[in-house]
Amino acid sequence: MATAVIIKHPNSGMIKIGYYGFSWTYLFFGWFVPLFRGELGVAALHMLFSIITLGLWQVIVAFLYNRQYMTRMFMTGWVLADSEGNNEMAAQRLGVVLPKRGRK
Repeated sequence: MATAVIIKHPNSGMIKIGYYGFSWTYLFFGWFVPLFRGELGVAALHMLFSIITLGLWQVIVAFLYNRQYMTRMFMTGWVLADSEGNNEMAAQRLGVVLPKRGRK
């Protein structure tokens, strides 16, 4: 089951909810998920792959989609902005290294 974590873009201050873990939403709605999240190119590719594989793609990607989405968000500058415990759990599950915080 997907777990929510708050992410923030440091330059714009924009805040979104990201997810990690199995995506039930993707399992049921497939390529509509990246479409609604504003990833038009990804949605088009996923629709094509779902058609070619007669829906098998949708079942497989349900296990992978949230991690791929969060990776794309991190690559475009988004950072984890939830509580320290939630950030650590998300980073561990997503395979991300959190920056060390200095003492004040």
